[in-house]
Amino acid sequence: MTEKETQELMAKYDPEAGHRQLTGILGWVAMIGLVSFSLFQLYTAIFGVFTAQIQRSIHLGFALGLIFLLFPASKKRRTGKKGRFQIAWYDGLLALLGVYVGSYWPMNIDELVMRVGRLNMLDLTVGFIAILLVLEATRRVVGLPITIIATLFLAYAYAGPYMPGFLEHRGLSLDRIIRSMFFTTEGILGTPLAVSATFIFLFLLFGAFLVKTGVGQYFNDLALVIAGRRIGGPAKVAIFSSALQGTISGSSVANVVTSGSFTIPMMKRLGYRKEFAGGVEAAASTGGQLMPPIMGAAAFLMVEFIGGISYWEIAKAAAIPAILYFTGIWIMTHFEAKRIGLRGMTKEEMPDKKEVLSKIYLLLPIVAVIFFLMSGTSVTRAALYAILTTILVGAVRKETRMGVRDIIDALANGARTALGVAAATAAAGMIVGVVTLTGLGLKFANGLVDMSGGILLLTLFFTMIASLILGMGSPTTANYVITSTIAAPALILLEVPELSAHMFVFYFGIVADITPPVCLAAFAAAGVSGGEPIRTGIQSARLAIAAFIIPYIFVLSPELLMIDTTWTGIALVVLTSLAGMISIGAGMIGFWMRKINPVERVLAVAAGLLLIYPEGFSDTAGLILFIALFAIQMFWKKDSGDHQPLNA
Repeated sequence: MTEKETQELMAKYDPEAGHRQLTGILGWVAMIGLVSFSLFQLYTAIFGVFTAQIQRSIHLGFALGLIFLLFPASKKRRTGKKGRFQIAWYDGLLALLGVYVGSYWPMNIDELVMRVGRLNMLDLTVGFIAILLVLEATRRVVGLPITIIATLFLAYAYAGPYMPGFLEHRGLSLDRIIRSMFFTTEGILGTPLAVSATFIFLFLLFGAFLVKTGVGQYFNDLALVIAGRRIGGPAKVAIFSSALQGTISGSSVANVVTSGSFTIPMMKRLGYRKEFAGGVEAAASTGGQLMPPIMGAAAFLMVEFIGGISYWEIAKAAAIPAILYFTGIWIMTHFEAKRIGLRGMTKEEMPDKKEVLSKIYLLLPIVAVIFFLMSGTSVTRAALYAILTTILVGAVRKETRMGVRDIIDALANGARTALGVAAATAAAGMIVGVVTLTGLGLKFANGLVDMSGGILLLTLFFTMIASLILGMGSPTTANYVITSTIAAPALILLEVPELSAHMFVFYFGIVADITPPVCLAAFAAAGVSGGEPIRTGIQSARLAIAAFIIPYIFVLSPELLMIDTTWTGIALVVLTSLAGMISIGAGMIGFWMRKINPVERVLAVAAGLLLIYPEGFSDTAGLILFIALFAIQMFWKKDSGDHQPLNA
């Protein structure tokens, strides 16, 4: 795919990629704004953040002004006009209003604090405009679903007396809604935007610097060296490279398009069906947000929402589930390749191994992040040191060395990537504000528990459905904010550990990207492969079956998240779970060492589920069944077809 085709595909399925390419004076204005945005964030990260209202409102002002400059009101206007008038007059007006709204708190903070919530007409007008601007900016850069959800929550705050059943509340006046949404830290300027204005921005900037040093391409080359020659090599390359790409991309769609543009054609060339090739890439790319050490942006929100927990503890807890997720996809693609007799790549199709391994030092920034997080360094400092490490590592060779122009481009690209997160977290902040003001979180949690009769598995199922529906077309950050506010409390009421409850909704919010009928990552993969979108979505969901099972397991047995367990216990959990994934993969694909019949498939899936569930009796029963099936595969090879050696 050409760079233009890649951009068009990303813009089609990822609203955050649909920005204008401004030129001339407006291009300079946008560039200066983006670079200034990054410099402001770096300044406050180095010298300390301002007070909450000032830090967050300046962050919001930059985001709003730039969104209305760069993102048109409709896709039809994305190309813009020629000359000086590349944007509509109202876009310019909205951009100026966004900057004004963002500067209102810094310019009037003393007066606003002295009045202690007594707002005058100008305050109310600015607050009302801020709400409208956030909703419109969110629609432009993130999409319609989250905008509709935020609007419905605001309407719910006003129409409380008219709501049915447990949803009824006293209702809030328009003045109270405006005051809460913009003049407190429980609305637009709430915790979600606070995380965007600190941790998330810096790690997105880190990703932009990694891209500029060529680490993204290096991930692909390294994946080819490690997995390319194996059975069904290109599919395994897609899995490995996508797991690494998740470190520098916070978007499933962006991950699909960038790595899939070369892995999907390779898979098709070696004989994988279009839908299967697209499904592999979509499932692997979506899992990139689950892979430590740098997970999706929502993981940084989890630090604030849980409280008393470090980001490293969250990343550590996510490690075993992430390993199981990617192992599951790896195993299923391996069995599929054996089933249809696919080869690996030839030596001629591979990059030079010595050349690739000589650049292994390019992974040092990732190692640096892990080291700093493990050593107790703050998340902000870890991101800063990682950016500095990236620049130093890139300087080793001429082709990866960053000049002044490269640094400016990285600063601009990092800020541009952060615009969608800023808009989504501002909108999500309004949702959290409404939930807090109306007590909806506890009401919804009690409603879920009542509906499930207090049965944990039913409550988990209803929470999963809510997370998947809310995640359809919504960014992970906004989805996590909503579900952690109104759904996770239901699990906590049933004495589920807080980390397990939040990780549960986090997982399903991400998996929504590959769950039909609205599965944007799978649709993007179908755009690259030429396959049918819904079938591609079904394949991706099937390959990512581990993501639908594992969250239930770590709720029922928190040992999977390394909660209250020993290293011996962890090792046992990993070994039995890996055996379980092999068994489930064989059952789902219908091939192990030979084709397996329907009865064997059911037994294989059952054995896998028993092995994944970390409990003595289930592990024993699952292991006995696993060994029995393995023995049958070994000694009864009737209808075996192609018997290729196990070279996973």
